[in-house]
Amino acid sequence: MRTAIKTREKITFSEWNPAKYINDKETVIAYIEAALEENDPDFLLSVIGDIARSKGMAQIARELNLDRKGLYKSLALDGNPSFKTVFKLMDILGLRLKMELKSA
Repeated sequence: MRTAIKTREKITFSEWNPAKYINDKETVIAYIEAALEENDPDFLLSVIGDIARSKGMAQIARELNLDRKGLYKSLALDGNPSFKTVFKLMDILGLRLKMELKSA
């Protein structure tokens, strides 16, 4: 998403980076819960990537035994990380998946 900034009759755009706004556990939880409600695996992976970027991709990549570029590639829209990698990443981020039955 881009945000517009108007200065002296000129409009400039900058990329909006959600990772800049993920700075506490409550925000992480709300962001993950909102993503899970969408029931979209690509969106959930994108949200996990945003959270990972907010914590520092280089350190997380080391903990996953990946290089930083590999981690970015696996979390890209066309990436396809294994379920095992996603679970390891969630563990490093202090997250766990919780299942519940759908309401009728």
